[in-house]
Amino acid sequence: MTTDSTEKRPFNLSRWAIGHPSIARFLFGLIILAGALGLMRMGQKEDPDFTFRVMVVQAVWPGASIQEMEDQVVNKIERKLQETPHLDFVRSYTRAGSAIITLQVKGDTNAEQVKDAFYQVRKKVGDIASDLPQGLLGPYFNDEFGDTFITLHSISGNGYSYPELKKFAIQARDMLLTTPGVEKAVIIGDQPEKIYIDVSSKALAERGLTLTDLQNAIKGQNNVDPAGSVDTGQRSVRISVEGDVTRAADIRELRLRAGGQVTRLGDIATVSSGLEDPFQRKYRFNGHESVQLGVVMAKGFNVTDVGKDVEATYQRFEEGLPYGVAVDQISDQPEVVRDAVKEFMEALGEALLIVLAVSLLSIGWRSGLVIAIAIPLVLAATFAIMYELGIDLQRISLGALIIALGLLVDDAMIVVEMMERKLEEGLVKIEAASFAYSSTAFPMLTGTLITTAGFIPVGFAASTAGEYVRTLFYVVGIALVVSWFVAVYFTPWLGHMILKQRKHAGSHHDVFDTRFYRRLRATVGWAVRHRIIVLVMTLVTFATSLWAFQFIPQNFFPQSSRPEILVDLWLPEGTSIKEVETQAKALEGKMMDDPDKRFIATYIGEGAPRFFLPLDQQLRNPNFAQLLVMAKDEPARERLIVKLRTILAEDFPSIRSKVDRLFLGPPTGWPVQMRVMGPDRQEVRRIADEVKAKFHANPLLGAVHDDWLEPVPAMKLVIDQDRARALGVTSQRIRQMLQATMSGAPLDDFRDGEETVSIVAREPDASRKLLSSVDSVYIPTDFGGFVPLSQVAKVVPVLEQGIEWRRDRLPTITVRGTLPDGVQSNDVVTKMYNDMKDLRAGLAPGYKVEIQGGAEDSAESQASIAAKAPIMLAIIVVLLMIQLQHFGKAMLVLATGPLGIIGAAAALLISGAPFGFVAILGVIALLGIIMRNSIILVDQIDQDIAAGMERSEAIIGAAVRRFRPIMLTALTAVLALIPISRAVFWGPLAYAMMGGILVATVLTILVLPAGYALFFGRERRKAGVEDKGPESELTQNNEKPELALAAE
Repeated sequence: MTTDSTEKRPFNLSRWAIGHPSIARFLFGLIILAGALGLMRMGQKEDPDFTFRVMVVQAVWPGASIQEMEDQVVNKIERKLQETPHLDFVRSYTRAGSAIITLQVKGDTNAEQVKDAFYQVRKKVGDIASDLPQGLLGPYFNDEFGDTFITLHSISGNGYSYPELKKFAIQARDMLLTTPGVEKAVIIGDQPEKIYIDVSSKALAERGLTLTDLQNAIKGQNNVDPAGSVDTGQRSVRISVEGDVTRAADIRELRLRAGGQVTRLGDIATVSSGLEDPFQRKYRFNGHESVQLGVVMAKGFNVTDVGKDVEATYQRFEEGLPYGVAVDQISDQPEVVRDAVKEFMEALGEALLIVLAVSLLSIGWRSGLVIAIAIPLVLAATFAIMYELGIDLQRISLGALIIALGLLVDDAMIVVEMMERKLEEGLVKIEAASFAYSSTAFPMLTGTLITTAGFIPVGFAASTAGEYVRTLFYVVGIALVVSWFVAVYFTPWLGHMILKQRKHAGSHHDVFDTRFYRRLRATVGWAVRHRIIVLVMTLVTFATSLWAFQFIPQNFFPQSSRPEILVDLWLPEGTSIKEVETQAKALEGKMMDDPDKRFIATYIGEGAPRFFLPLDQQLRNPNFAQLLVMAKDEPARERLIVKLRTILAEDFPSIRSKVDRLFLGPPTGWPVQMRVMGPDRQEVRRIADEVKAKFHANPLLGAVHDDWLEPVPAMKLVIDQDRARALGVTSQRIRQMLQATMSGAPLDDFRDGEETVSIVAREPDASRKLLSSVDSVYIPTDFGGFVPLSQVAKVVPVLEQGIEWRRDRLPTITVRGTLPDGVQSNDVVTKMYNDMKDLRAGLAPGYKVEIQGGAEDSAESQASIAAKAPIMLAIIVVLLMIQLQHFGKAMLVLATGPLGIIGAAAALLISGAPFGFVAILGVIALLGIIMRNSIILVDQIDQDIAAGMERSEAIIGAAVRRFRPIMLTALTAVLALIPISRAVFWGPLAYAMMGGILVATVLTILVLPAGYALFFGRERRKAGVEDKGPESELTQNNEKPELALAAE
């Protein structure tokens, strides 16, 4: 070969790599080192980060009714919140005296826009602060609703009070805040201290005293005011005055003066220190009251490393604790992550062994060794790039690696198989490698990009669920592109060193002249001759598979395999929180000695803190309790669920309860939910009752209820305004006095170190608990006297709504229910919604019945994926046109993509796996995977035709020659998915992809040649030779194809 011809030869990367082995060795070592360092330094998490697009706004207005709260507070705030950019909806619930408003930002809003939206909320609500009523506490904002505790510990001890436990928690918190990687250490579940002055309004009235007199006396003793300083000329000496209130005894000694009399407060009142009564929330651990401490990790740290440091900090903390104080771990995300990473690494190892075994057994040990070296190289480069891009090892990225493992071997196998074939045909190794590059590099690149494009809807879906699984696109895309580069650069270099040069070099040897390949040729030939029958049968099978999807169970995200169980207890609206505590303790007692449980953490008045990223966290609610039951393992969890449901049904029939596992993916709440919305409360209630009746009629549903719950008893005061004015009594003063005496009135605070302790005046305990005592409360008049409430008002018992929910400022009632295990919620909700067609059609304008919860989120997530499908298809068509430069052939390849749906439907039906969000991702990804093989096959046909082969022989011969690499890569991809088919999260995707790849690959070998023969079988070759048509195969079955070698 002359120098001139060498200079004119097109650049060939494989030949260049073989010609520069030192550079190849250097890059090989560099990639392995970078991958090892990236893997060791890469962050590890249980779940991928996703942006919580929820902000909580809370307001408290003591004494206000629900209507007053809505008119004066909620309406004004919600109206302003509707101006927030990127707003999805505003939802609120209102009780007498309080309201909680949640603002949901749209799913397609990025993290920076979410931050800006939350800033706008604070700003806009701040703008209307002057319009809100006096006495309103708040609004308070919580835009860190998604903070997840990587560790959660309980601090408890027999004989230790809550203040003492909190002091221990403060010590631990201060130590944790110095630990690397700890952003926050939050104390939760502590009970605030109070000083209570129990004094009857009658005793005050008899002495001419008011609560204002009492408040002024305390403030006069307790205020922090400057006492000045003395300037001596040389220095300034500050003067301080002692005598502030520091304990309950100081308050007892206060003197009150009225009407010329001096009264010692302790003579008419009981002054005592104690905890807030009634409490707003309380935490318990294994039957003992506890304070809990949660740790939030700073960004950029590895959770397992931070977990070790936190554990060491707790060990040092426990060394200084007195006897009887126990520190117990409730949640340990670092341990969960370690176990998850270990499990997925084992699955990755299994998949790797499977791929290597297929390679070694199918194409010989030398070829298998080339692939065995290439795979770790691809993984190393993928790890290095993931580390640089900040992609952590977590549930999605680890699953993506296993999915990619079955695909990234394709290119290396195609190159090695082509080199082996060329060596069998007599080429020397460098020419075989060069030919593999020139004939397969760019079709493989197009196929790689098309496969990656198949994941575009996953990578760019504008929804919370899409964000949750987004790293699937990036990891698979990185691995596939890297695998292509390794295949065209390192694989030929490795093959040149490892593959054996055949002795018959320089001669031609047909490797397809075997019994198996002759039968394959006959089968493909039959498909080509009966191409219309083959295509019609394929279309019928495809339509049947689409019809079969209605029989596949539907869901959103699957349940987690974690051992925790959440038990929700809803007592009737208006139930005292102390009664809620009593019932929760009773359930604790029945489960405490169960051998299947490790521990029980109980949360009264609110749900568990966010120890698990997708947790459906329950906000503060006085008639609610939640038990977190930790089972010893997954089988124990299932046994405990059965026991708990039985105990609740038999021993706690009046309590509305829900026993559930943790679920993966964005939180969705109750399994079956529908909301009723409209402008009029009564009409919304009527419609909701109809919906609820249909829920009750469904035998699958249990615990049916709505979120407005039951009306609660209340006392309405009917004031005789004429008499009240005559006596100098105002409605405002009545409200204030009743609030003070029955619920307590804060008078002042005293300071105890870092703690601030409220001083509260209230009616004595005995009279506070009697409804009849309301009549006897004494009200101060404008004339300096006092009158009992019964002289100016009449108490009327009534029933009123205890809680009201709204969505986008409309009254909204959500009807909810539970389902038996194994029944998919999406199926039930969809069917029930369709069955309510007549009900919905009869609604007046402005009223709606809508699906809510997982089914709604699933529909939104699927819509976000579907919205990106046109982009995916456009990119795939452009890539096909660039490679094939023929629109008809591009459409033929595109048409083979949906063939995977046939196998996916069959696999899901046989396995019983649900068709949920994750399975949808697998079906979409099949499009690119299948088209990857199709484009290589079409390109092979075109190359053979261009080389002078008869068209019919080119169509059939290309299918025969590409059969082994196509089937090997398909088999490798299918077998590599077996390890994750056992995982709850990835199982449906694995089954869908395994069935789809296997069936579609077999069909492609037959359908694509049939389609090519039907649409392009009679075209004339560019050289001007007339084609004899596909029927020529009938007379040429025994002819051996001669494929021209690449011109070098």
